[in-house]
Amino acid sequence: MTLGFALNHLGYTIPPQADCGWIGEAGPGPSYGDILEDGSRAGFDNDFTQRNTTIMTWNCMHLARMFKDQGGISNQGNDRNAWKAGERFDYENPLLEGGRHS
Repeated sequence: MTLGFALNHLGYTIPPQADCGWIGEAGPGPSYGDILEDGSRAGFDNDFTQRNTTIMTWNCMHLARMFKDQGGISNQGNDRNAWKAGERFDYENPLLEGGRHS
Protein backbone atom coordinates (compact mmCIF):
# COMPACT_ATOMS: atom_id res chain seq x y z
CA MET A 1 0.00 0.00 0.00
CA THR A 2 2.76 2.46 0.92
CA LEU A 3 4.77 1.60 -2.17
CA GLY A 4 1.72 2.04 -4.42
CA PHE A 5 0.99 5.42 -2.82
CA ALA A 6 4.61 6.55 -3.25
CA LEU A 7 4.72 5.44 -6.89
CA ASN A 8 1.47 7.33 -7.54
CA HIS A 9 3.12 10.55 -6.38
CA LEU A 10 5.93 9.96 -8.87
CA GLY A 11 3.43 9.64 -11.72
CA TYR A 12 3.02 5.88 -11.96
CA THR A 13 -0.45 4.68 -12.88
CA ILE A 14 -1.40 1.24 -11.69
CA PRO A 15 -4.24 -0.47 -13.55
CA PRO A 16 -6.82 -2.62 -11.78
CA GLN A 17 -5.90 -6.21 -10.91
CA ALA A 18 -2.19 -5.39 -11.16
CA ASP A 19 -1.35 -7.92 -8.48
CA CYS A 20 -0.88 -11.48 -9.57
CA GLY A 21 1.24 -14.33 -8.41
CA TRP A 22 1.54 -17.96 -7.65
CA ILE A 23 0.48 -18.93 -4.16
CA GLY A 24 2.14 -22.28 -3.56
CA GLU A 25 2.30 -24.38 -0.48
CA ALA A 26 3.44 -22.52 2.63
CA GLY A 27 6.89 -23.42 3.84
CA PRO A 28 9.79 -25.04 2.07
CA GLY A 29 9.22 -26.37 -1.40
CA PRO A 30 9.50 -25.42 -5.04
CA SER A 31 9.23 -21.80 -6.10
CA TYR A 32 7.35 -20.66 -9.18
CA GLY A 33 9.07 -21.96 -12.31
CA ASP A 34 11.26 -24.51 -10.53
CA ILE A 35 11.64 -27.77 -12.44
CA LEU A 36 9.80 -30.59 -10.66
CA GLU A 37 10.73 -34.26 -10.59
CA ASP A 38 8.38 -35.03 -13.51
CA GLY A 39 10.01 -32.32 -15.68
CA SER A 40 7.11 -29.85 -15.37
CA ARG A 41 7.51 -26.44 -13.79
CA ALA A 42 5.99 -25.44 -10.46
CA GLY A 43 2.99 -23.14 -10.74
CA PHE A 44 2.70 -22.99 -14.54
CA ASP A 45 -0.62 -24.88 -14.38
CA ASN A 46 -2.02 -22.88 -11.46
CA ASP A 47 -5.45 -21.48 -12.41
CA PHE A 48 -5.24 -18.56 -9.95
CA THR A 49 -1.95 -17.39 -11.45
CA GLN A 50 -3.07 -17.91 -15.06
CA ARG A 51 -6.34 -16.01 -14.47
CA ASN A 52 -4.82 -13.08 -12.57
CA THR A 53 -1.84 -12.75 -14.90
CA THR A 54 -4.15 -12.72 -17.93
CA ILE A 55 -6.42 -10.07 -16.38
CA MET A 56 -3.44 -7.96 -15.30
CA THR A 57 -1.88 -8.16 -18.76
CA TRP A 58 -5.08 -7.08 -20.53
CA ASN A 59 -5.59 -4.20 -18.06
CA CYS A 60 -2.00 -3.03 -18.63
CA MET A 61 -2.55 -3.12 -22.40
CA HIS A 62 -5.90 -1.27 -22.13
CA LEU A 63 -4.32 1.43 -19.95
CA ALA A 64 -1.35 1.79 -22.32
CA ARG A 65 -3.75 2.19 -25.27
CA MET A 66 -5.77 4.85 -23.42
CA PHE A 67 -2.58 6.80 -22.64
CA LYS A 68 -1.33 6.49 -26.22
CA ASP A 69 -4.66 7.58 -27.72
CA GLN A 70 -4.94 10.57 -25.36
CA GLY A 71 -1.27 11.59 -25.52
CA GLY A 72 -0.75 10.80 -21.82
CA ILE A 73 -2.41 12.48 -18.88
CA SER A 74 -3.61 15.99 -19.65
CA ASN A 75 -2.12 18.86 -17.69
CA GLN A 76 -5.52 20.62 -17.65
CA GLY A 77 -6.63 20.92 -14.05
CA ASN A 78 -3.42 19.70 -12.45
CA ASP A 79 -0.92 22.49 -13.12
CA ARG A 80 0.51 23.74 -9.81
CA ASN A 81 2.01 26.85 -11.38
CA ALA A 82 -1.32 27.83 -12.93
CA TRP A 83 -3.03 27.27 -9.56
CA LYS A 84 -0.44 29.45 -7.82
CA ALA A 85 -1.08 32.16 -10.44
CA GLY A 86 -4.80 32.13 -9.55
CA GLU A 87 -6.20 29.78 -12.20
CA ARG A 88 -9.05 27.62 -10.95
CA PHE A 89 -9.63 25.63 -14.14
CA ASP A 90 -13.07 27.00 -15.03
CA TYR A 91 -14.50 26.75 -11.50
CA GLU A 92 -14.83 29.66 -9.16
CA ASN A 93 -13.60 29.36 -5.61
CA PRO A 94 -16.73 30.04 -3.52
CA LEU A 95 -14.56 31.23 -0.61
CA LEU A 96 -13.05 34.09 -2.60
CA GLU A 97 -14.83 37.13 -4.01
CA GLY A 98 -15.31 36.54 -7.72
CA GLY A 99 -13.57 33.19 -7.41
CA ARG A 100 -10.10 34.68 -7.95
CA HIS A 101 -7.31 35.79 -5.66
CA SER A 102 -7.09 39.54 -5.32
